[in-house]
Amino acid sequence: MTTGNLPATPRHEAVEALLARSHRLGADPRNTNYAGGNTSAQGTVTDPVTGQDLELLWVKGSGGDLGTLRPDGLAALRLDRLRALTAVYPGVEREDEMVAAFDYCLHGRGGAAPSIDTAMHGLVDAAHVDHLHPDSGIALACSADGAALTAECFGDRVVWVPWRRPGFQLGLDIAAVKEANPQAIGCILGGHGITAWGDTGEECERNSLHLIRTAETFLAERGRPEPFGAVLKGFEPLPAEERRARAAALAPTVRALASADRPQVGHFTDSPEVLDFLSRAAHPRLAALGTSCPDHFLRTKVRPLVLDLPAAAPQAEAVARLQELHAEYRAEYRAYYERHAGPGSPPMRGADPAIVLIPGVGMFSYGRDKQTARVAGEFYVNAVNVMRGAEAVSSYAPIGEAEKFRIEYWELEEAKLRRMPPPKPLAGRIALITGAGSGIGRATAERLAAEGACVGVADRDPERARETAAALGGPDRAVAIPMDVTSEEQVRAAFDTALLAFGGVDLVVNNAGISLSRPLTETTAADWDLQHGIMARGSFLVSREAARVMTTQGLGGDIVYIASKNGVFAGPNNVAYGAAKADQAHQVRLLAAELGAHGIRVNGVNPDGVVRGSGIFAGGWGAERAAVYGVPEDELGAFYAQRTLLKREVLPEHVAAAVFALTGGELTRTTGMHIPVDAGVAAAFLR
Repeated sequence: MTTGNLPATPRHEAVEALLARSHRLGADPRNTNYAGGNTSAQGTVTDPVTGQDLELLWVKGSGGDLGTLRPDGLAALRLDRLRALTAVYPGVEREDEMVAAFDYCLHGRGGAAPSIDTAMHGLVDAAHVDHLHPDSGIALACSADGAALTAECFGDRVVWVPWRRPGFQLGLDIAAVKEANPQAIGCILGGHGITAWGDTGEECERNSLHLIRTAETFLAERGRPEPFGAVLKGFEPLPAEERRARAAALAPTVRALASADRPQVGHFTDSPEVLDFLSRAAHPRLAALGTSCPDHFLRTKVRPLVLDLPAAAPQAEAVARLQELHAEYRAEYRAYYERHAGPGSPPMRGADPAIVLIPGVGMFSYGRDKQTARVAGEFYVNAVNVMRGAEAVSSYAPIGEAEKFRIEYWELEEAKLRRMPPPKPLAGRIALITGAGSGIGRATAERLAAEGACVGVADRDPERARETAAALGGPDRAVAIPMDVTSEEQVRAAFDTALLAFGGVDLVVNNAGISLSRPLTETTAADWDLQHGIMARGSFLVSREAARVMTTQGLGGDIVYIASKNGVFAGPNNVAYGAAKADQAHQVRLLAAELGAHGIRVNGVNPDGVVRGSGIFAGGWGAERAAVYGVPEDELGAFYAQRTLLKREVLPEHVAAAVFALTGGELTRTTGMHIPVDAGVAAAFLR
């Protein structure tokens, strides 16, 4: 008897064409929103077991994004088995059971989990299907007289399908529409989006784009001007610089409100669409109606929190009113949950808003991480566009509250949440690190980002800050912040940048430093002032601003000082540096005592001999210390290692590990402490 391996299955040409089509459609936000919609293609393969031809359906799986879709984001299903499910379909009241049945239709291993929309792709009699969420299509889908408008816009080429929750029955409905209307190229799904089809991928894509662009033109030509009504006096956008300063000032308060149940990362936008919407008379009515298609309100909750004060209202008045509105929002959301929850409903996930709208200023959006927060904001902009289109030709009429609840607390959505990997230790936390362009600061930024934090990379050298931030993964993970820590104005501006980028600040690392090695008699007042200005004054300014933000947020926080062994050890020829580091060390103790009542922990790290990658050592300190100890500069790290108890060189990542140890969640009852990271210097033992 002979045995052998089954041959590897080559990538099917239908898959390649489907990926290319998906990328083209997903690259244009007019076609669909992020992670919204799905595409499919059918094709014939050889069954590796029987050697017979087998008809497959490849369809974008649950949770993927069309613009970045990869082969492993597709689910591959046998068409014969998928279509055979119609014989065992138990009816609309039990259709959620059909999602588990899709697993028995899968072909081979790997790939994505089939999404709830799989049925519309497999049951419709077309080889290629696109289901998309374009603003123009949803505007018709969410108009009060959407059926009549669809007929007026498209004639009989596009058919209206009344609202039905996504699922197996919707797939059957669309299949019936296609069969009864052979002239049709697609349909408008009431309260939801669009679906188009074709015998080839090219025809399907062409039909999708025709549907989207025709709807856009119809709304533009048929729509009335100023669909959101007249401008409200006092609600006009503030000048750009003023509104961003106001947004930064309000950000800690707004984040506190959005994080009452659990800490959230924020995103701010003052896009023209948002500012115009908030300046118009209709915005309170429309915002109260909530968002439209399921993808929208799953990201944004059923409705936003809207500040009902003019743009120029005093900040204290705005803060007080936001707090009142937040209490009302939470009570209303709990009442919404209790009105619709049944015995089998998932528990309430939280009653805080995901979208907060500030007239004249812009929109804050929130999520478990920066990408989720940013995408939530993008979805609300989509919702504004939908409202504008619907109000231009009719009136905005999203699906009812009960249906929204059925989607928001759908067991299938709950299952999707359960499939998500557990959060990293620093997920939801926002760090600002000074001197983060090189050495210890860069290593700390890398470690904290790897552990899930968003990072503000602050450095006096803007180019090094940009390089570090880019290496960490770009603006959803890190932003570059030019900052001279000796300048009060630049420190305040740096925090404002972090607030507008991520919504807040939870973790600050005072790492910026400089050193000049001089005997006492050769140390000038300028040497003294320079080093104390950066390390003592700079740390004070940064910590003061951090305390202002953190106390307003009410979420606690961490401040970590990268001090030095030299703060406790009397080394030769470094009186200015050692005294500045001793100042930092005592700031740790003073601030720990003062800020503990706010849940803010203040700790320090005392490194020594961190030569490799160090900006301080590369800037002349290394040569000066090497001269003091009488060793070649390139052997300074090894020299420092040999004088330690462990005989090991200290690297920037070792210091970064100590910062993470202090902030990663295991030392929650520790404050006012210094951790030596010096490989063991007995003379610097803390007493």
